[in-house]
Amino acid sequence: MTIDLQMLGTGDAFSTKYYNNNALLQVNGYTLLIDCGVTAPKAMKALGKSFHEVNETLITHIHGDHIGGLENLAHTINREPHGGKMTLLLAETLIEPLWQHPLLHKLHEEGNRFLSDVFDIKPLEAGISYPLAPSLTVELIRTPHIPGRDSYSLLLNEKVFYSADLTFQPELLLSLVRERGIARILHDCQLRGHGQVHTTLKELMSLPEEVRKLILLMHYSDEKPGFEGLTGEMEFLEQHRIYSL
Repeated sequence: MTIDLQMLGTGDAFSTKYYNNNALLQVNGYTLLIDCGVTAPKAMKALGKSFHEVNETLITHIHGDHIGGLENLAHTINREPHGGKMTLLLAETLIEPLWQHPLLHKLHEEGNRFLSDVFDIKPLEAGISYPLAPSLTVELIRTPHIPGRDSYSLLLNEKVFYSADLTFQPELLLSLVRERGIARILHDCQLRGHGQVHTTLKELMSLPEEVRKLILLMHYSDEKPGFEGLTGEMEFLEQHRIYSL
């Protein structure tokens, strides 16, 4: 069964046009939210959707454009008359850093002592494929982004690679294509400059054609219109459009 992907946003942390790079995965009646950044509540509203439609939320790393909407999400779910918590999927290494992040300070002020007071926590271990729904599995792959801070990319149904923000990893991409036979790569893309914490378009263009033709670009800047037609075989993911993977 195919997965339907709908990007809440495709922009980088500073984008004012494309919302934060967060996504909805939908398959067989199940909905997974991948990251919940500052703009996620606005993006959901723009789509006419509610956090109540989300079954579980997965966090890849602890940056504002990936976690800044979690307070809103928690309040939306937890203030229902019958209570309840959103299920939060994330690596064990991210649990405490997430809870201590300043963007969650209001949840502390409300008297909550632990992340588990607010969310139903399901820790995931990297390298293990977890079934989330009858037709969806996810595997965390630890990938480098900010030195000294944990960040994880995703392998969906063992055939789709979804990058969290990461520095260029050509060996990983080649092994995923040639050894694991993945069929699609959804990759963050810094359009200009040197890739200190992100993969650049120039670096992605250096990959073999067999890899480039599998790539859809996301997490880009507001300069994106000026790069249309300059990305070779790679295409830009568009926010709010539904893709079948």
